[in-house]
Amino acid sequence: MEATVPQRQHQRATSKAQSLTEKANRALGVQPADALFSKTYMIGAFIALLIGGIFGLLQVLVRGGVIDTLPLNLNYYQVLTGHGVMMVVVFSTLFVIGYCYAGMSHTLGGLLPKVRKMAWIGFGLKVVGVAMASVAILAGDASVMYTFYPPMAAVPYFYIGLVFAVLGIWMCAFGAFINVAHWRKAHPGQRVPILSYFATGIFVLMFFGSLPVAIEVFMIIPWSLGWVDTINVMVSRTLFWAFGHTYVNIWYMTAVSAWYVIIPKIIGGKRFNDTITRVMIVMLVILNITGGFHHQIVDPGISESVKFMHVFMSLAIGFPSLMTAYAMFSVFEKTARRLGGKGIVGWYKKMPWKDVRFLSPFIAMVAFIPAGAGGIVQSTNQLDQVVHNTLWITGHFHLTLGMTVVMTFFGITYWLIPHLTKRKLTPFVNRLGLIQTALWTVGMSIMAISMHVVGLFGAPRRTAFSDYGGSLTAAAWDPYLMLVVIGGSILVVAGVLQLYAVYHMFFRSPKGETEFPIAETEAGEATPYWTERWGLWIVLMIVVVTMAYIIPLTDFIVNAPPGSPTFRTW
Repeated sequence: MEATVPQRQHQRATSKAQSLTEKANRALGVQPADALFSKTYMIGAFIALLIGGIFGLLQVLVRGGVIDTLPLNLNYYQVLTGHGVMMVVVFSTLFVIGYCYAGMSHTLGGLLPKVRKMAWIGFGLKVVGVAMASVAILAGDASVMYTFYPPMAAVPYFYIGLVFAVLGIWMCAFGAFINVAHWRKAHPGQRVPILSYFATGIFVLMFFGSLPVAIEVFMIIPWSLGWVDTINVMVSRTLFWAFGHTYVNIWYMTAVSAWYVIIPKIIGGKRFNDTITRVMIVMLVILNITGGFHHQIVDPGISESVKFMHVFMSLAIGFPSLMTAYAMFSVFEKTARRLGGKGIVGWYKKMPWKDVRFLSPFIAMVAFIPAGAGGIVQSTNQLDQVVHNTLWITGHFHLTLGMTVVMTFFGITYWLIPHLTKRKLTPFVNRLGLIQTALWTVGMSIMAISMHVVGLFGAPRRTAFSDYGGSLTAAAWDPYLMLVVIGGSILVVAGVLQLYAVYHMFFRSPKGETEFPIAETEAGEATPYWTERWGLWIVLMIVVVTMAYIIPLTDFIVNAPPGSPTFRTW
């Protein structure tokens, strides 16, 4: 129904008030006490990147057959677990929370004192949890991979550490909810600023996505302590992947927030339609958790009808991704034409290719095209039969996380860290960033493509190097594994450059003001208030998750196979 004249006047007045609020926030920037919090999270994230990168280099050297033994009496599966935990769990989580809290501080006029306190408590809990898990890994008592589901069992304090880490995430999530709710109460009728709207969706997924793994861990702890003899492997695997798949898309949504909100400002354009952007966020929240089952699509014990249903549920997440692809290239073209671009692809000549803040996220966007296509392969029963548990999966993961997500995160650092530290992005650091971006792109491309190809030839993932008794098939994998080593070595160089750039922006760059770049919408846009109905979106998400999981989980419990005792395979 078309809005009445008074309604349209109210929408315009609300939009104007919100625009004034956002301009005031941009002038104020992230509040100093809040900046300290985000800086601490960024430092923690890049320490995790350093440790994870060292583990990753050791891992590829063994997997490629370059070295046989590791220093400090480490074994391959220790460094494999350490690499996964540091990169997948620690680096990504700390970066996401630090970035989201900086965005909320900037767009909501600062964090509430109680929210800041909750966030610091959450950080402390995560530090304790990660320390406990790391000690267990380095002691050789938790080589269970970052997936850590049964029947392999670590020592109990590894899982207790995970409990502390999850509690830390929950503290930050509820802090975000409190801050957004307070802002909405103080600004009736206004729309939550778009970056905080993204943060709301991210923290909704963080909380609800971590609930299944919390249940799983509380199942595992008594089992690892020997209080119960066996555990239901199918239930625990299902609970893990409800969490694991959701966390992949939390990183993706964080990257997408920068694509929609930050990149248009950097290239001198306007944001894509605000209403459609919020619909895309809501779709990601509602459809996300149900995608976990495509990680189990070849598992026994799951009926074909359930697998068939989950193929559709997994592929549904492609719709907001396609919306994003259209939105980004629409923004690029419109901006380029405003700047004088001509022809069908005239936008290409008008983009700031020598600005690392744009280049790194742009390459990340392009990488998501093959990464998303690979996800479709793994969500399809017949195709996944070919690639499941091969190095194809590892290659896919490095395209999605290692390029699409991480390169966007790297691009964010070149404006966020100077903004937080009250310093400037210098031409030197920008040039360094361009070199780093090129090296990371080349290294990750070589590694990921080689993994995809050798995976199609049957090379398994999560295994140390072996010639399999002189197998000719295994020998044919060696050239591709050597390319993985080469790609991994280039990535280490690029990682060192990125770490130096972060250090320089924290401590060496000249003092000054750096903008928090948030693009505005086109003039005259009015976002309907129904987009703010988070209670409804969460209820719909719960309904969809219930539809996806209630039947298989009930079947796993009622018709449970014999449980598994603990196994230590290392």
